[in-house]
Amino acid sequence: MKKAIQIIGCSALLALFAAMAPVVCLAADSAVLRNGFSIRHERRQVIGTITRLFVDGNNSSFVDIPTAEIDHFEAVPEEPVTPLNTQRSPKPVQRVQPIERPIDLNEVIKSASGTYRLDPDLVNSVIRAESGFNVRAVSPKGAQGLMQLMPGTASQLGVHNAFDPQTNVEGGTRYLRELLERYNFDLVKALAAYNAGPRRVEQYGGVPPYYETKAYVARIVRDFNKKKLAAQAAAQPQAPKKAPNKSTTAHGTSTKSHKSSPQTEAKVAPSPASASN
Repeated sequence: MKKAIQIIGCSALLALFAAMAPVVCLAADSAVLRNGFSIRHERRQVIGTITRLFVDGNNSSFVDIPTAEIDHFEAVPEEPVTPLNTQRSPKPVQRVQPIERPIDLNEVIKSASGTYRLDPDLVNSVIRAESGFNVRAVSPKGAQGLMQLMPGTASQLGVHNAFDPQTNVEGGTRYLRELLERYNFDLVKALAAYNAGPRRVEQYGGVPPYYETKAYVARIVRDFNKKKLAAQAAAQPQAPKKAPNKSTTAHGTSTKSHKSSPQTEAKVAPSPASASN
């Protein structure tokens, strides 16, 4: 979910006035959700009932949030940055009581993904499928929190409070990493085990024949691939348009463009059990 927050609004001024301005402002917007989370983003776009929050400057990473779950938007407090070559004598700092602010879900996901060497976009897609970013979510079977940890699994992972967003995401990300290693980084099997349990995956030799599990795996892979395709498209420079060949058009020869199907970034080959999705 999954990228460092880029500077917006001040990037052009930074390049133009770096030599003249002693202070540069870092600014971004924050979407405050009804569940208490806040998500920093560069810009946003409303698509139907979904609000897409772009969390970097090149639109390669984004989070889709149901618009109804967003309480309001607010500006992130500005942070002064002092140039490296400026030397000032240290001044005594007065300690004040910190103001409690909503947790930044992007930073939580980024930290956990870095610890367990997973793509933040994958962790983000799992959270979206599991809880819809609802920190207080509880399933009919008793799974809890953002990554829907069962009490027994949470205990084994050292997660004592499944409703604490940071420990929940850390525990769920660690569990996902363990499943990937267990199945030789077969993402489909790892996701199926996350949903139905490793015993069922091993019993059926792949994705269990449960509609819920097959739909769950397909939803995460589709969402994850969408993010990777967006990142790939943003990274590719647009080729300049070429003028039509006059000698060819003079003879009335028409040229046809061949469209190539996009290749997904997730190198996942679904097992036969999930082919019916």
